Amino acid sequence: MTVMATTRSENGSQRHWTFLTNHAHVLLAIARNPTARLRDVADEVGVTERAAQAIVADLEAEGYLQRTRVGRRNEYTVNPAGRFRHPAEAYQSVGALLALFTDPVDPEPTAEPSPS
Repeated sequence: MTVMATTRSENGSQRHWTFLTNHAHVLLAIARNPTARLRDVADEVGVTERAAQAIVADLEAEGYLQRTRVGRRNEYTVNPAGRFRHPAEAYQSVGALLALFTDPVDPEPTAEPSPS
């Protein structure tokens, strides 16, 4: 389930937005499941299958992903050394983003027992 922030514009209409782009969401979905069908990636991200295909093509063309045919399916390899495209973040690799959103972490840190 995708949760988006909602704001009201000056004319009263609602605008939905997220901090990450659809390209980032697709890259993260594939990093989590490199053998996922694009149909499933599209459902997870909340885009059409055609949009997911276009995004994967963009990511492949720029070297963020490599596609390998395995039987009747595709398997993707993510390049964590790829750099962010915006000049403000170009010094960072996408590996840092992948680690942030794909590494298993304890969702609720255990509180230290209080002394009695």
